Amino acid sequence: MPEITPLSMPGLTLIQPRRFGDHRGFFSETWNRKALLDAGIDIDFVQDNHSLSATVGTVRGLHFQAPPDAQAKLVRCGRGRIYDVAVDIRKGSPTYGQWYGVELSFENGTQLLIPEGFLHGFMTLEPDSEIIYKCSDYYAPQSDGAVRWDSCGIEWPLEGITPVLSEKDAAAPALADFDSPFDYTDLK
Repeated sequence: MPEITPLSMPGLTLIQPRRFGDHRGFFSETWNRKALLDAGIDIDFVQDNHSLSATVGTVRGLHFQAPPDAQAKLVRCGRGRIYDVAVDIRKGSPTYGQWYGVELSFENGTQLLIPEGFLHGFMTLEPDSEIIYKCSDYYAPQSDGAVRWDSCGIEWPLEGITPVLSEKDAAAPALADFDSPFDYTDLK
């Protein structure tokens, strides 16, 4: 059974799968629907994504998919290290605009469960870092959106570097100019 830790923002959860190691390496069960159902987490994941960021300081995000194609995500790092971030954008939420960040790495095996109604993004802390994540809905380009990575007060860990951004992420609106499609009362 993984260690499951609910965080201060409703729905945001840290998951620490157990690792069983010996002289060959380790084995870890990274997803078990029954174990999470037993912990009150009922999410049907339908798509897995895997990306590689070659350069330290690459920032991907802050992304979301709007309803009716909203996605919950279960994020882990398959190689290297990333600083993973979730920002609450649920209108009416007592934690609207607040963020949570955690280092995910191959070494620590920690996972972050991000519910619908949150922005998601990350910064790479090592070269050739890989992120692997499950999504509760399929990618829908018509529902894809972003908020500017530096507009939420996030304390990114690699100060003094120029982040590597996509054109889409560099042009995203600031959180202050963003009209969220998520309502806290609809997502509880």
